[in-house]
Amino acid sequence: MKKAITFIIFITILTTFTNSINKAADIESNDLPKYFSWQNINNIDYTTAIKNQAPAPTCESYALCASLEIIMQYQMEEIYNPDLSETHLYFYAGGTYEAGYVNLVDAANYLIEHGVPDEGCYPDPHRPFDYPFESLSGWQNRTVKIHGWGWIEHTEESIKNALIEHGPLVICLYFWRDFLYYKGGIYEHRWGERAGGHVMTLVGYDDNDRYWIVKNSAGTKWGEDGWCKMSYDAAWFAEWYGNGTGIMYIDRAYGNLKPDVPKVQIETPKIFNTYIYGKEFTTIFRKLPLQKAASRIIGDITFNVTVENTNFVEFYIDNVKHHTDYEFPFTYDIHPTRGLHTLEVRAYNKNSTSIDLIDFYVII
Repeated sequence: MKKAITFIIFITILTTFTNSINKAADIESNDLPKYFSWQNINNIDYTTAIKNQAPAPTCESYALCASLEIIMQYQMEEIYNPDLSETHLYFYAGGTYEAGYVNLVDAANYLIEHGVPDEGCYPDPHRPFDYPFESLSGWQNRTVKIHGWGWIEHTEESIKNALIEHGPLVICLYFWRDFLYYKGGIYEHRWGERAGGHVMTLVGYDDNDRYWIVKNSAGTKWGEDGWCKMSYDAAWFAEWYGNGTGIMYIDRAYGNLKPDVPKVQIETPKIFNTYIYGKEFTTIFRKLPLQKAASRIIGDITFNVTVENTNFVEFYIDNVKHHTDYEFPFTYDIHPTRGLHTLEVRAYNKNSTSIDLIDFYVII
């Protein structure tokens, strides 16, 4: 009889304890905000600019760097628009265009062991093929590393908690053909076959209208200026080749988060644009036997760059220096010879150098 009473008391205590845990879990779940986004943390937008990976299959490194850049600004408590080198991470972590991807696990581990430098060490040339690669000398002193990373389960609550606790998430998704033509609103799959897999950055959610807030790397002409509202029901999360859930968080940034280096960006010419005697047009016939993303030029052109923290710039064509400019607006007028060329701009300050480059094809 005493044993039976003791057992009943034990079951009662255990049930009460279990109910308390479940109730606490329910409260914790219900305590999640109905809306959360790294675009608005106490009225501050910690996200960085939309980029365009085309025409290379580098989505894994673009998603990782996008997440890391946001974390960097949040940790620094400053909006300074860090710009990391996705192409460095892609190639140095073992990716190839022939394979069509970089192993996401290898790339995350590379961030732990080596880190990734700023874009000025290795700008993206937007080439659809493998080529010899090397970052600027001294890139090791300009890197940002992470303490670790991990996988998140495919549940709404787990994803939301991870977004709030760790920061923006790297997500692997299956997508359908209609996703390629998304222009705005809440995306839901309506037509077309499954077109493959893609990796993007998840920055927030909205329970009221039931959608995820996703940052893509397809440029600002896709979606809502490069962003997507993806219905909870349309988010087909994919595992990473059986080696993880395919939803990854990265844990804290450290290293040279704000290096004292020049920033340089080529404004003219741009990828996927055609220039006819200086007039800019979007390239229409991209399937011609020319390098897909390379700018196409007819007649004279003025190379324009924007810089920060820079004393002077040098213009190189096919590794040959053509011009040095010491004053704003940093331009160079030229009529290059017919064929495919590479423009490289090197920016200098008293401490270091940064580069930007672009391929262009002179038609006549």
